[in-house]
Amino acid sequence: MKCKKCGEKASVNMRQHRMALCREHFLEWIPDQTERFIKKYNMFTRNEKVLVAVSGGKDSLSLWDILVRLGYNADGLYLGLGIDGGIGYSDESHRLTDEFANKNNLKLHVVDIEKEYGHSIPVLSEISHRGHGKPCAVCGLTKRHEMNRIARDLGYDVLATGHNLDDEAAVLFGNTLHWEPDYLLRQGPVLPEMEGLARKVKPLCRFYEREMTAYAIARGIEYIYEECPFAEGSTQIFYKESLNQLENVRPGTKLTFYLRFLEARQSGELFVKKEPAQAHLHPCERCGQPTSAPGFCSFCRMLEKAALQPTELQ
Repeated sequence: MKCKKCGEKASVNMRQHRMALCREHFLEWIPDQTERFIKKYNMFTRNEKVLVAVSGGKDSLSLWDILVRLGYNADGLYLGLGIDGGIGYSDESHRLTDEFANKNNLKLHVVDIEKEYGHSIPVLSEISHRGHGKPCAVCGLTKRHEMNRIARDLGYDVLATGHNLDDEAAVLFGNTLHWEPDYLLRQGPVLPEMEGLARKVKPLCRFYEREMTAYAIARGIEYIYEECPFAEGSTQIFYKESLNQLENVRPGTKLTFYLRFLEARQSGELFVKKEPAQAHLHPCERCGQPTSAPGFCSFCRMLEKAALQPTELQ
């Protein structure tokens, strides 16, 4: 198979686009497409400060690499979650993220959850009795709180995450199966900023996971290959596997599913066109972040509950 641009031997075949590219042109195509998506969805400009949430995985490190190559003012944020799983997952993720930042002379902010709040994510999950034995709900709550806190406190205009098309299609699939209109109305490449809440963007939302894997390998980005040890058996993985079966038979299914959803949502074809219901927000009495709950936000209520547990459980 030959590269569509130069006719040389292709390295990456993208069946959904009916296009194959050599390594050199593939490494040009990914940033060019990312730039197009940033402009198409009005994510941010070169005058704005971007904070990239990096986990040590291929997507987030590749996103950081792409934004820097494109000339954006992008720094990184790594959250140490204290997840071991027998493989030292968090330690290895931190090492790879730190090495990437040092190698490319980039600014990396690091927040160690255990040092900051006294407990790792698995321990917080156990002593707060959230998540039914798995810390995923606590992890998501903590990451959202901390990413917004750092973006707000350090003056960043936008928070960028490395969610790819496979991630977005799986979330959309789940929300459609369970018909969650509020979640469906909020899903998209950009979640606008509100008072106290940073704008959140997903510049990789139209790239397949395999494309981002190919990019990371071609760029020589060392990343953690293992999934989070708590991800096994998750519904998101099940949805991804189900969509992969459709994709194997009909290349482009995931991209069409996601893009048609965005078009339908924008035009109002699927829903009565309205903004998601906005709860009355006020600052949390403890951390100052916006919350609709009286007194403390969900994150601070979790910390308060954890602090009341007997020490032997910690």
